[in-house]
Amino acid sequence: MASTVFDSILFRDMFGTPQMRAVFDDRAYVARCIDAETALARAQARAGLIPEAAAAAITEQAQVDRIDFDAMRAETEIVGYPILPLVRQLSSMCGEAGRYVHWGATTQDIMDTATMLQCQQAVALIETQLDEVRAALSSLVARHARTVTAGRTHLQHALPVTFGFRAAVWLSALNRHAERLQQAKARALMVEFGGAAGTLASLGGSADSLKVRAYYAAELGLQDPSITWHVARDGLVELVSLLAAIGGSLGKIATDVMLMASSEFGEVAEPFVEGRGASSTMPQKRNPISSELMLAAAKMLRERAALMLDAMIQDFERATGPWHLEWSAVPESFLLAASSLHQAAFMLRGLSVDEARMRENLDLTGGLIVAEAVMMGLAPVLGRQQAHDIVYDACRGAIETRRTLYDVLCENAAAIEHLGQERLRALTDPANYLGVAEQMALAVLAQTRVPGA
Repeated sequence: MASTVFDSILFRDMFGTPQMRAVFDDRAYVARCIDAETALARAQARAGLIPEAAAAAITEQAQVDRIDFDAMRAETEIVGYPILPLVRQLSSMCGEAGRYVHWGATTQDIMDTATMLQCQQAVALIETQLDEVRAALSSLVARHARTVTAGRTHLQHALPVTFGFRAAVWLSALNRHAERLQQAKARALMVEFGGAAGTLASLGGSADSLKVRAYYAAELGLQDPSITWHVARDGLVELVSLLAAIGGSLGKIATDVMLMASSEFGEVAEPFVEGRGASSTMPQKRNPISSELMLAAAKMLRERAALMLDAMIQDFERATGPWHLEWSAVPESFLLAASSLHQAAFMLRGLSVDEARMRENLDLTGGLIVAEAVMMGLAPVLGRQQAHDIVYDACRGAIETRRTLYDVLCENAAAIEHLGQERLRALTDPANYLGVAEQMALAVLAQTRVPGA
C-alpha cells in the first residue's frame, strides 16, 4: 500500500496530477536515463569517438520495455545509484555495441541529464496549467472590473476597490511568473556531461570532448553549459524556487477566497459540486476545499525550496550527500505545483461572486470606508489637517451613535458650508472613490497573453 500523499490512492490527486506523476514515475525516469545514454552515443558517433553503427544499435536496442525492474531495484539498493545496474542491462541488450554504452560518462551525468529531461517535460505542463489559471483570472477581471467591494488592510475596511482590481493583482503576479518560467528554461535546463570529476578527461582532453557535449545538448534539446555543473545546482534551485513562488501566489489567492467565502463575508463561493466540501456532521457546510489544498501546497513548496537551498552547499567536485535531497524535492515540487494550479483553475473558472453581498458589506460601516474621500474634498478649502480633524470627529460620532458618516457630516457647519449635501452624498458613495482601480485592472488584462483570455 502507498504511504505518502503523493502516491496514495486516496490523496494523490489532491497533491499532484496524473500527468505530472507520469513524468516522474519510475518507468519514466528510467526511460529518460535511457534517452540520455542513447543520445550520448549518437553525439559521440557524430564526433567520431565511437562507430556510428554502434550508436545506431544502442539507440535501437536500448528500450525501457526490456528492463528488468526487479533486478534493477535490487542492485540499486546495493550500489546506491541506479545507473550502474542500468548500464549493465543496456550493455547486455545491445550486444556487440554494448561496449560503447556510457562511454566516458559518470553516473551523475546520466542522472542529472535524465532529471533535466523530466524537468523539461514538467515545465511544459506547468506552463499550460499556468495559462489556464491566467485565462480564468482574465475572465474574472473582465467581468468585475467595475464591481465595487471593500478594500481591506489589516482585515479592516480601508478604501473601496473593485473585485476586478483584486483579481487583477492576483493575475499580475502570475503573469510575471509566466515570464520567469520562460527565462528560467534558458538558464536552468542544461545537459550534464563531465565525467568523474567534471573535466571530461575520459575522452582524452581534445576539443572533441566539448563537441560531444554540444552535440549531446542538441540531441536532447537542452542547453550546453560552459562548464560541468555537478556541484553548481543553481539551475534546479531556480526551478524549484520558482515553483514555490508560484505556489505562494496561488496561496495568496486561496487565502483571499477563503476569507471572502466565510459566512461573515459571504462574497464568493467555490464552484458547487455535489458533496464537495461537505461535513460529516454539519449538512450546511460548503468548505473551500480547493483553496485549502492550494494553501497547503504553498506551505509544502516553501519547504522544498528551503531543502533545495540546503542542497546547494556541496563539497569540491562531487558532493557527499546533498545531491540526494533533490531526488525528493524536485519531483515533489512539480507535483505540488501542478496540484495547486489544477485546483486554482477549477476554483477560479467556477467561482461564484455575490455582487449584492459585496455592496452590503461595503455599507457595513455606514460610509466610514470613504472618510478619506470626504477629507480630500474638504482639504482644498480648509487645509488637510483641519479637514482631517473634522472628518475624524465625524467618524467617531458615527461609530458612537451608529449613524452613517453622511448623516453626521450633515450636522457639521463647515462641511455643509464648503461642500453642501449633494456633494457630501457623492463623496460618501464608495462607488465614487475608486481611483484608477478599473484602469489598472484593464491594463493588466491587456498585458495578459494566454489562450482563451
